[in-house]
Amino acid sequence: MLNTKKQEYLTVRRAFMPEPLKLIIIADSPPKSGLYFYNPTGRVSEPLFDAMMKHLGCAPKTKGEGLSEFQKRGWLLVDATYEPVDGTSKKGRDEAILRDYPLLCADLEGLAPDKKTPIVLVKANVCRLLERRLTEDGFTVLNAGVEVYFPANGNQGQFHEKFGAIIRPLG
Repeated sequence: MLNTKKQEYLTVRRAFMPEPLKLIIIADSPPKSGLYFYNPTGRVSEPLFDAMMKHLGCAPKTKGEGLSEFQKRGWLLVDATYEPVDGTSKKGRDEAILRDYPLLCADLEGLAPDKKTPIVLVKANVCRLLERRLTEDGFTVLNAGVEVYFPANGNQGQFHEKFGAIIRPLG
């Protein structure tokens, strides 16, 4: 079941694959709600999607329009695991992300074989669990110890400040 769902997620993501790829953003997982970032029929008000559009200076009328702009800018969102981890314990979320780390690395190597495409990690646990590992494995992680909180539940301001500071040098 999970593998089938992961393939569905990757198929939807593939439709918005940027060329060239300029930035990879890694979040934790698709939500249980089904409001997957790359689902073009979703709402533009979804927290992560809305936050990304603000950083692009884009106010799309539809999610599909926003995803096309995301693609045009060369940005790609990748999940650390394709098992929805929201609603599970902190330990359960961390275990799923660490368990699927080899799959994430394979995905990233397929997207950016030279490992030079900049990566920004989003969500405190993703930053804590993956920054050192990805860096040691040769990927170009830009966080430099900065934890970027998920843009919901009162963390929107901190998200914009920290994410903006990380990507500002990219232009």
